[in-house]
Amino acid sequence: MKIEERLRLIKEVGEEIIDEGELKALLEKKKNPIAYDGFEPSGNIHIAQGLLRTININKMTKAGCRFKMLVADWHGWANNKMGGDLDKIQATGRYMIEVWKACGMDLSKVEFVWANELMKSQEYLKTVMQVARHSTVNRIVRCSQIMGRSESDALQASQILYPCMQTADIFHLGVDICQLGMDQRKVNMLAREIGEKIGYYKPVIVSHKMMMGLLPPPKDASNAEERAMAMKMSKSKPDSAIFMTDSSDDVKRKMKKAYCPEGEVQDNPILEYFKYIIFEKYDSILIERPEKFGGNLIFNSYNELESAFKDKKVHPLDLKASCAKYVDELLVPVRLHFEKDKNAKKLLETVRSFEITR
Repeated sequence: MKIEERLRLIKEVGEEIIDEGELKALLEKKKNPIAYDGFEPSGNIHIAQGLLRTININKMTKAGCRFKMLVADWHGWANNKMGGDLDKIQATGRYMIEVWKACGMDLSKVEFVWANELMKSQEYLKTVMQVARHSTVNRIVRCSQIMGRSESDALQASQILYPCMQTADIFHLGVDICQLGMDQRKVNMLAREIGEKIGYYKPVIVSHKMMMGLLPPPKDASNAEERAMAMKMSKSKPDSAIFMTDSSDDVKRKMKKAYCPEGEVQDNPILEYFKYIIFEKYDSILIERPEKFGGNLIFNSYNELESAFKDKKVHPLDLKASCAKYVDELLVPVRLHFEKDKNAKKLLETVRSFEITR
């Protein structure tokens, strides 16, 4: 594949790339650069972590990247997820891997790495210490967004370690491309700032978009960052997201209640589902409508659909019903996996018994 084609695929993933010139040079130098993302095992996995992540990783590997997925169990422990119970966090990590197995991720090009294994390495711990030594407490606290926290939160001492560990992950795994969500941008920038100071390098950052939750956007956010955090999907607000093991009834109910003001394109989560997930999986989509309302409509691209919705040619109820139908279809393989595979089924039952903690 030519460099231009590889760049095009990666740019489809990245809402922001820091920077594109470095990325191009990297692709010219390395046929198979290492990209990575990391996930805190913190409960049931939603559609952005499941389907959208699968879509993005498959594009990265198609562009020639080897992908390392860090199951950040110790990070979740430091962040007091699952009540600070490491065994529960690790069980949740195994469940997440089962989801990715079932939803089309090209696992032949993905390596799962557990933070628990990294912690056994003295060299890794030295890198964590080097990051801490070259960072101020204020700089680390400014990275609190990566943990789903804000700078005004009263952080535990363990949470101060989290950004140092996540920065060390990058170098210890030999990562060329940090391919995480926009909410992880600050710690990736920290890695770029101090990498050469501690004997490493500047990684390229390819940050993917954070999908909105299904609930209305907040009215009282004090700044853009706070608003973005409040708008994203949240495990602690189950109706804000479709989860990978939701039933058909769950999908229909959540979609029916979802925020989707008529004719409004900005901050419309239903349109985001079409743009970032459905049109990635289907060449065209059908909006079903009764004949008295004009009959069915077929759209061959997201832009066509957005334009029609903006012109009020598609009603929100019809859009949401269609969205529910396609999302439900995409979840069928995952449901079947957790029904038929005994190990996966047991893991899901176990994870569902856990209390989700912020």
